[in-house]
Formats: sequence, C-alpha cells, structure tokens
Amino acid sequence: MATSTVNSTAATANNSAARSRNESQRKYRSDSPYQQRTTQRDNPTQMLIKQAVDHLIQQLEAGKSESLTAYLKAMARFHNYSFGNVLSIARQKPNATRVAGIRAWNELGRFVKKGEKGIQILAPVVGHRRKKTEPEQDAETENNVKPQPVLIGFRAVYVFDVSQTEGVALPEFDHNISGEVGGHRDRLMDFLNQQNIALEFNEKIAPALGVSYGGKIALLPGQSKAEEFTTLVHETAHELLHKAERRTMTTATVRETEAEAVAFIVGQAIGLEIGNSTADYIQLYHGNAALLTESLEVIQRTSAVILGAIREAAPATESVAVAEVA
Repeated sequence: MATSTVNSTAATANNSAARSRNESQRKYRSDSPYQQRTTQRDNPTQMLIKQAVDHLIQQLEAGKSESLTAYLKAMARFHNYSFGNVLSIARQKPNATRVAGIRAWNELGRFVKKGEKGIQILAPVVGHRRKKTEPEQDAETENNVKPQPVLIGFRAVYVFDVSQTEGVALPEFDHNISGEVGGHRDRLMDFLNQQNIALEFNEKIAPALGVSYGGKIALLPGQSKAEEFTTLVHETAHELLHKAERRTMTTATVRETEAEAVAFIVGQAIGLEIGNSTADYIQLYHGNAALLTESLEVIQRTSAVILGAIREAAPATESVAVAEVA
C-alpha cells in the first residue's frame, strides 16, 4: 500500500512537471513561433539553402562548373537579397538579371509574358505585438504604447526576371559601367579609411598584386584601374573575412578563393569584365555541403557590405522594382 502511494505521488509530480514544461514552452514560443524553429525540417530558409547547395554540388559533380559562376553572378546582381533567396533565384533561373513581383513590373509598365513560370522565393511575414505594461500604468498609457514588429514566419512569393516580361523599356542605371571603375575606387578607399585599414603602394610586394597584412593593405603600383580595383576588393575581402577565428579554421587556399569570389561578385556588380577562375573552387570542399554553405554565405555577406559601401544611391525606379521582394 505504501509503495502504491509513493508511485502515485511520483506519477502526479512527473505529470505536473511535464505540464509545467509544456506550458512554459508554449509561452516561450508564442512570442515568435518561427524563431523557435531551429531544425532544417521546420525552418523554411534552411530548407531553401540546403536544396540550392545540394543542387549546386550535383551540378558540379557532373562537371557543370558554370553553375557556380551562375551562383556568384546572382550574388552580384541581387546582393540586397537574403542568402537563401539569392541561391534560390540562381537555382531556378541562372541567367536572371533583374527580378520583381508582378505588381512592381506593372507599375513600371511591363507585364509578365503568357506561360512564364515564376521564381519562388521567401518573404517574411511580420506581425505586431504590444509591449506588456506595468500593473501601475493606466489604460491611457497602455493605449499609447506602440506595437513592436515580430517575425511570425515566411511565405512563398513569386518574382519574375525582366526577360520574362515585355512592355516599356527600363532605364539604364549609372552603375552599369563596362570596364570602367568610375567613382567606386574612391568610395572603396573611403570605406577602408572608415574601417581603419591603411593602404599603401609598394613595389617590393611583386610579383603579388596585393597583400593583406591585417589592418593594412599593400598594392603593387602600375596596375590598370580595373585590375587595381579588383585587387583592392580581393584584399579588402581578406581584411573583412579572414581574421582571428575564421583564419585558423580555413586553409590558405580556401581563403584565397573566397577573396577571389568576392572580387568576382563586386566586379560583376559594377560592370567589369571578370574571368571565371573561381568556377572550380568547389573542389576544395569535396562535396561537403555544410562547408560550401558556410563559404558561400560569408562570400555573399562580405560582397554585400562592400557593394553597399561603394555604390551611389540607386534611382527611385530601381527601388520600386524590388520593393515587393527585398
């Protein structure tokens, strides 16, 4: 009888503890349901990235190294998009150059051609939540508290490339500079100054075109403007990417190819003609999707930082074109 009572008491305590944990977890998740999803199965952005990287590895293992070039070009064209959406666009339409939703295209006087298939990406769903007020605060104070934006989750939306539309010709933007660096060089130097990265020209570094010392970059004098610019981007990528922990976790070859990929993306984005020497660096990862994903993500993030620093303000028409899908 005593044993039965003890077992019953223990079971009741366990059930109570389980209910308490469940209630606590429900309360914790209710603030932002999506943010508590950490597995690839539940997290749509991680699923999107995995699908794209797996597809890239399959293409490269089949000898189609141009697939990586397409991914890097997509990073150059869509550097304002999330990493997962860049990969998704490149996977579904590798030759895409400018994408927008139907409404944005219609506002620009262009219309999606009949039979064209949309490019699926993910758009955030944002709700609002009011801050909890203190018990002593009155109703008027509570009503004046502004609701806070909260990420609820993501939804699939469809965009279309300009090649899938027809109608009014789009304006050309000033940053499409074929082979010319323009003011990007000066703005990149300003960015380095803001980051407290010194720059010097030194003939002694030959035959290297550039060297990153950690807090200082040296360039070989006498390069063409385009070559000097891409070399400077390459060394800037080293400064931003390969410090401390990441430097010890990667090989010298991986670090070089990551920096070269950043230079490729930035050069492509401003209209320079860049070779495709980065197209085969996938072999460094031996099919390891996790390492490839990490590398592509830091390349995309670093390229976006540099492009954000060196580009002039975009024309209003360009911001309208991507407003639905940014």
